Amino acid sequence: MKSVVPGRYSAEMEGSFVVFLIGMRINRPLAVHKWLPTLTAMGPMLRELYQHPELGFLRAETFWNWRGPIVIQYWRSFEDLERYARHGIHLTAWKHFNRTVGTDGSVGIFHETYLVKAGQYEALYVNMPVFGLAKAGQHVPATGKRETARRRLGDTNEPIVATPPNPI
Repeated sequence: MKSVVPGRYSAEMEGSFVVFLIGMRINRPLAVHKWLPTLTAMGPMLRELYQHPELGFLRAETFWNWRGPIVIQYWRSFEDLERYARHGIHLTAWKHFNRTVGTDGSVGIFHETYLVKAGQYEALYVNMPVFGLAKAGQHVPATGKRETARRRLGDTNEPIVATPPNPI
């Protein structure tokens, strides 16, 4: 189980990065032969990415709803993400999906890509395990210049609610 880190923290990333959301939706639950291969394709891809950090993949968080998984991925650049998508395990899975499911409606897949310029993000984690962007970059105390959302975005303001001190 992930260990909770008491206190207020933020994330710090060096330079620009990419946030990539990818997921699937089981539209026809009885079409197991269609959705199971799609569902099981992500595991080998994530293993490959974690084993090869030179590909530009930083981290991922996986979430489940009753229709299927959603994975939030963090990448160094769009070029790295695109290069990965066009080769290896992913390309094989993509071709298989198009050949066996295509547009028949049994399984939905989606992705969204966000290019984040340096300093154009903010994050806050209070009494949370190291998570998301803080796992992909650095987990840092949300104090001083990181105390408010506006400050984390590089501007200035004062907190409207007193910030409790981080435990020592």
